[in-house]
Amino acid sequence: MKILPDPFSITTSAACNATALEIFRHQAEHCDIYRQYLQAIKVDASEIQNATDIPYLPIAFFKTHNVITGDFTPEITFTSSGTSLLLRSGTVAQDVRAESRARHHVLSLATYRKAFQQAFELQYGSPSDYVIYALLPSYLEREGSSLILMAEELIAQAQPGSGFFLRHHEELQSLLIENEKAGNKNLLLGVTFALLDFAEAMPTALPNTIIMETGGMKGRRKELIREEVHRILKYAFQVTHIHSEYGMTELLSQAYSQGDGIFHCPPWMSVSVRDVQDPLSNISSGKGGLNIMDLANIDSCAFIATQDLGIVYPNGTFEVTGRFDHADVRGCNLMVV
Repeated sequence: MKILPDPFSITTSAACNATALEIFRHQAEHCDIYRQYLQAIKVDASEIQNATDIPYLPIAFFKTHNVITGDFTPEITFTSSGTSLLLRSGTVAQDVRAESRARHHVLSLATYRKAFQQAFELQYGSPSDYVIYALLPSYLEREGSSLILMAEELIAQAQPGSGFFLRHHEELQSLLIENEKAGNKNLLLGVTFALLDFAEAMPTALPNTIIMETGGMKGRRKELIREEVHRILKYAFQVTHIHSEYGMTELLSQAYSQGDGIFHCPPWMSVSVRDVQDPLSNISSGKGGLNIMDLANIDSCAFIATQDLGIVYPNGTFEVTGRFDHADVRGCNLMVV
């Protein structure tokens, strides 16, 4: 197999574009599902000369196919939480539930470790500077979560006392207050519904704690827009900003927001938009469906058309404003069988 450039050595946009083109050509040849997709949309990989012209694979393929480049036995397979579907036959609804889970087969955990470590350090410095608490009950209750593995390894590097919490709100509150008084740097990473539960049960002034939400109600609470979630959390914890982490099963990299829902990508990751009426379009900035280039996905597919809606700004930062309705039934994902 060809030796490809190290995406984590990228420091300039020119290097990013050159690396993207090399990885694209490699994956267009050696990732079966991506090659079939390019054939279906009549794109000749050899004619792509600019990274901005690279087509993005609909993310739904991670639920229906093995999205891998080459032939390998994965060191780990990450899976999404899954959604339940009511199956119908003709006009009669059958009481059958099916799990629809995305699967990301990872050749080497070292690649994932490097991605989340460098992305975190670029935004926050060393994990060893923090006491890190993870409030991730829905993820702890299942297997195959990339977020749990990332949190475990960041916690292992963090200050003594760091750890996971399910629903031990009183203990978590006590530890956060104790560390605030001691002048320690706290980082509380939580899935949205769990942070809201904690905020309602234990509103506490934590002015020196980073509150970081990962998104997601997971069916546990009514969906709220990000601005409302952040308003509630800022009031409950008396902080100026709510931080956010943007990642997903299908990616190996994360983007972070240090306030106002504006995300920053590491150098090997970028976000563009596509017109909601034209799934094959790709625009560097504006509003639309989010396309993500994650060059850490060197062994799957680095170019993914997500189901998220958002805004990408000229400086490369972005925000997430919603999701497509019925995003899996979109046409392009039906082109390959």
